[in-house]
Amino acid sequence: MIIGIIIAISLILLTAYFFELSSIKTKIPSVIFLLMLGWTIRQFVNYFNLDISNIDLILPILGTIGLILIVLEGALELEINRDKLQLTISSSTIAILSVVIISFIIGFILHWQTNVSFKICLVNAIPLAIISSAIAIPSSRFLPKNQQEFVTYESSISDIFGVILFNFLVFNENYGLSTIGNFAIQIVLMFAISAVVTIFLLMLLKNLKFHVKYIPIILFIILSYAVTKSFHLPSLLLVLILGLTLANLNKLTQLSFIRKLQPEALSSEIGKFKEILSEITFLVRSMFFTTFGFVIQAKEIINLNTLEWTLGVMLMIYLSRGLLLKFFRIPLNPIFFIAPRGLISILLFISIPSTMSIPTINSSLVVQVVVFSVLFMAIGLVKGKYKN
Repeated sequence: MIIGIIIAISLILLTAYFFELSSIKTKIPSVIFLLMLGWTIRQFVNYFNLDISNIDLILPILGTIGLILIVLEGALELEINRDKLQLTISSSTIAILSVVIISFIIGFILHWQTNVSFKICLVNAIPLAIISSAIAIPSSRFLPKNQQEFVTYESSISDIFGVILFNFLVFNENYGLSTIGNFAIQIVLMFAISAVVTIFLLMLLKNLKFHVKYIPIILFIILSYAVTKSFHLPSLLLVLILGLTLANLNKLTQLSFIRKLQPEALSSEIGKFKEILSEITFLVRSMFFTTFGFVIQAKEIINLNTLEWTLGVMLMIYLSRGLLLKFFRIPLNPIFFIAPRGLISILLFISIPSTMSIPTINSSLVVQVVVFSVLFMAIGLVKGKYKN
């Protein structure tokens, strides 16, 4: 049995690696093949009556770790300079406006149809409004550099802002000046914690001579995220700030502390860290989407009762996206198509407290939006005409 499990996991990950390689040529995001692989494995398990129970319990764990690693990996690819200031501002603004507009429209429609409080409707709408960086960033690898950076900024900010807004609504009863003040304090505190963690990790990178050091650093980042998350702080900010600092360390030499760390010498260490991080991110992302494909049931995808809502949500997503891209004068092709829902939508959906759940926003609806948005992205990337 143990040998069988080892063989199965090895074959799954090797197959996932093949999907990664093939996506470069086909431009079809590997996540589609991973979902299909997981679903195929489920049919195999059902056919032979194999006992694999409660596997869906590991989804939140894989998803959370995957989210941390993917945002960190994306941030490590971003260089901040004056030439890219407009790109940074426009992508971040589009990400925030998109989450707000889609969440409020879906929230208002839910409130109008169900007479449930608008706050609860908004909590249920947010998971559907967030772009999945776990899918968007890997799928943009073969795009031109400036478009890759746009996708990375937009999807990362969408994740971070969406999670912050979701937690703000879930963990606060009232929304007076004191609540807003506490929230502002949390943001400032998160920046301070991020600075301390970043400095500590930079010192580890410079001074740790033991042959095993990158894995402990990654584990410390995950631990820092989990601890701050337990206090309901915007933990993804820590991951983004850390990644941006490491990626732009050579531009911070005006700080005496950074100069003492010798950023030129650290560049090779950061390069090795990125390589290890990329390998681990591949493993976690592959296992998450394969597992998600495994737990998806066909009846959820073809559920006609939720199809009308799904199509309505899809229309809102891409209509608002097209208008925002046009307003900010961003070329539509292929950015318009890269707005997949995925890992973060699933994580937030299963995080909705039972007292706030609405029957209209159910697993079938979320699965359909995730699958359809990923397929739509794949079609756009394959059919799109652009220069690599």
